[in-house]
Amino acid sequence: KRVGGDILADSINERELFMIQPGLFDMNNRLESFSKFGDPLEKLKEVVDFEVSRSEIEEGLGFSDRSKGGRPPYESVLIFKILVLQTLYNLSDDQTEYQIKDRLSFMRFLDLALCQNVPDAKTIWLYRERLTQKGLIEKLFSTFDQALKDRGYLAMSGQIIDASIISAPRQRMTKEEKETIKQGNIPQEWKEKPAKLAQKDRDARWVVKYSKARVKEGEKAIDLATPYFGYKNHISMDNRYGFIRKFHTSDASRYDGKVLVKLLDKENTASDVWGDTAYRSQENEDLLASHGFVSKLHRKKPKGRPMPQQTLRANSKKSKVRCKVEHIFAVQKDKMDFFIRTIGITRANVKIGFTNIVYNMKRLLFWEHRRTAIAG
Repeated sequence: KRVGGDILADSINERELFMIQPGLFDMNNRLESFSKFGDPLEKLKEVVDFEVSRSEIEEGLGFSDRSKGGRPPYESVLIFKILVLQTLYNLSDDQTEYQIKDRLSFMRFLDLALCQNVPDAKTIWLYRERLTQKGLIEKLFSTFDQALKDRGYLAMSGQIIDASIISAPRQRMTKEEKETIKQGNIPQEWKEKPAKLAQKDRDARWVVKYSKARVKEGEKAIDLATPYFGYKNHISMDNRYGFIRKFHTSDASRYDGKVLVKLLDKENTASDVWGDTAYRSQENEDLLASHGFVSKLHRKKPKGRPMPQQTLRANSKKSKVRCKVEHIFAVQKDKMDFFIRTIGITRANVKIGFTNIVYNMKRLLFWEHRRTAIAG
């Protein structure tokens, strides 16, 4: 038998030939099967209006005049959706290129056909780098936040402030090199080796977190010190819907209380502000009062004295509200496997900003599903 110009062995029957040749509707049938299983990307595509960020992305990418010819750039919303995919699954540039070519669900999310070109890893890096250099991540975050408000998800019922350490690849440095970096200088050896300098993260910092633990039942609790290297994702979420409304990126050693002023959402319809003891200081109390906010910050234990029962009860009541913010960090670190693989705080800020945007998209998906269930 002859198929496509090739002569096949007579042992191949008509049923086997049918299995070899792809049918006209095989692709659609496969995608329909994905939908039956509940493709999360299909649901995300239905709920999120990616067009709201088109103007900001086109401005940030800054395409030059093509009147003289040249290869046409990739469509701006396509690039944005690729960066969303990369953030959602925490993929490297090479993995992103491979997964788009390999997974039909990715191609459907991106509105790409099998015959269309897929941006390679280098192209993805170049587009993200251009957005980084333009410093547009805050604008993209604000644009999507406004889209949430336009859909009725207004910030209300107060806000919760917190921060989480985001790990980055640990840098191997001598004690002398660490001291030089802390002083804001570059070690002489690194200056002489530009390739080495390019691979050194001079913005990330070490921080030690202490936690209580008991060695054996009934023994006194001891402090366990755990070192971390990387950055911090400082956020402010609204108490009503759980969306991230403000964020700020710093190195891991930055004290949380010093960042409060950058996180206050003045558009929140309620004045209550919750936060742990790291934010409790007279300076921050005065700051909240001067801006018309009501402090719901945890009170610290008096030095050398037991915690008053009244303060314990008040802190416990505040914790029932404040604990909601832990859901955000749990989703980002456990579900999205969030960590920093880039070098420098500018690139880390883009990574953190995109992660916060994608979390808000996932949160929007939750609320839209809930609305549909209630309406149905």
